[in-house]
Amino acid sequence: MLKKRIAAVLVVKEGIVVQSCGFSRYLPVGKPSIAVEFLDDWGVDEIILLDMSATQKGTGPDNTMIRNAASRGHVPLTVGGGISTIDQMLALMHCGADKVSFNQICIYQPELLSEAAKLFGNQCIVASIDAQRVGKDHRVYEYRKRQSLPMTAAEFALRLQDLGVGEILINSVDHDGAQCGFDLSLIDSVCRAVTIPVIACGGAGTPQHFIEVLEQTGASAAAAANFFHFTEHSVTTTKAWINRRLPMRHETHVTYDNNRFDSAGRLLKKNEHELEALLYQRIEKEII
Repeated sequence: MLKKRIAAVLVVKEGIVVQSCGFSRYLPVGKPSIAVEFLDDWGVDEIILLDMSATQKGTGPDNTMIRNAASRGHVPLTVGGGISTIDQMLALMHCGADKVSFNQICIYQPELLSEAAKLFGNQCIVASIDAQRVGKDHRVYEYRKRQSLPMTAAEFALRLQDLGVGEILINSVDHDGAQCGFDLSLIDSVCRAVTIPVIACGGAGTPQHFIEVLEQTGASAAAAANFFHFTEHSVTTTKAWINRRLPMRHETHVTYDNNRFDSAGRLLKKNEHELEALLYQRIEKEII
């Protein structure tokens, strides 16, 4: 059985990684290349870089930014934002992207997905679906128009799979930045509709939330953005917590497997007996 993955999402606005809250408020974090370097060092399995400004302005991907970011990491890098042609995809691959993510194209130019899948292979094509609860359903959300579309997220995911998409990134607008946990009913509905891998995103606030979504749905990976930004070794400590219930990949020498955590996933101080055992034993110089 394949091990579950932990992915980090970097939302970029005007060239800066930002915290996103409900798709309406954005707080600056730092440069994409620095964020990629830290996340790579902390043992994340995959990084998803989504450039909001490239889509909103219609300028296309910032290849220089992507090249600088890709040079700082060694894990698979998915890039999205402003991609509307095959040539742009090819340029991104040359800049270091392993996969490309589409959002608006999935809604307005879906034929490009099939063309891209035939040229690059469906394993390189990720469909990013934003979803919002409307009554009892989870509807596809069009973030530029700030409105929900008639189709459900599950129906849309199945349609995109048929077009050749190799992976689905499903993000809950309602849970975005709320730190209340993943929208399990949304994610489960999408996982049941498709046979391709699904990455769950939106709402992570504690390591326990990752366990819930990976155990209670068919998601192959759990992703977070805000959760990883301001805690050192955040990915490593999260994996150590999850590893007690689910086998995780470990790419770093530090595992924190024998440490205790609080409910938020932060490291707790070892007890005095453990600390004493860690001290070096002093050996007095022998005098002859």
